[in-house]
Amino acid sequence: MIIWIASYPKCGNTWVRSLLSAYYFSKNGEFNFDLLKNIKQFPSREFFEKKVFSVDEASRNWLPIQKKIKETRKVYFLKTHNVYGAYKGNNFTTSEFTLGAINIVRDPRNVITSLMNHYSINEEEALKMLSSVHRNLKDRNNKDDYSNYSFISSWANNYKSWKISKNINKLLIRYEDLENNRVKTFSKILDFTNKLMKNGQQINKQKLEKSIKTTDFDVLKNKEKKEGFNEAVYSEDLVGKKPFFNLGKENNYKKLLKTETIKSIEKRFENEMKELGYL
Repeated sequence: MIIWIASYPKCGNTWVRSLLSAYYFSKNGEFNFDLLKNIKQFPSREFFEKKVFSVDEASRNWLPIQKKIKETRKVYFLKTHNVYGAYKGNNFTTSEFTLGAINIVRDPRNVITSLMNHYSINEEEALKMLSSVHRNLKDRNNKDDYSNYSFISSWANNYKSWKISKNINKLLIRYEDLENNRVKTFSKILDFTNKLMKNGQQINKQKLEKSIKTTDFDVLKNKEKKEGFNEAVYSEDLVGKKPFFNLGKENNYKKLLKTETIKSIEKRFENEMKELGYL
């Protein structure tokens, strides 16, 4: 069965993966990048037996692949940016294969600045991406392979799709709560996942604190500088990879965005932002 770590891109998915991988897949909570291999992205190439030549073919295989995962009788954490929904009648997932989902959401005014860096796009292009209900993600290095195709839709649709999903256990986590109160928020995540797995474990406070300490943004940023990070993407000018861990606490939309961009985001996503306490 699957525990999804679901979010729109650049909303803190990798941070939550890092925390969970340090806690569950290390002896003492000490994080290293190799631990992320325990929480793979879905969909991605390694789940398919061969190259996939269309979105239709990819989406038809989402549930059969998850069926095979269920048949292992193990619990898997999987990262996804996909909406909880269907593509041409092919469901992304169902309650039959889903044990639960951690849905991470972040203030879209700060998401947009991270999108600009990660995808090498300007402010206008990032706003268009954030707002597009038809948006998808696909590895540009594999133009004829759709195995890692994800339908992400808009920031609002992505969030709402997981929120309104039925018959699955869900936990909503705001990036800002994790940033401002890590112990309380990560403890909330661990309580949720331990109950889903029915492992009867109490939270190991020492391991929790070590996981938090070794996944601090500055620690990860320095680690990327020294070791590299294979999930970082190449910049458009091909001079190398762009830093994945870029701004951290310096990501302040008030200092980085045009006033008209801020107003546009607040207008487009007013209902969702009020609901989440961002307005």
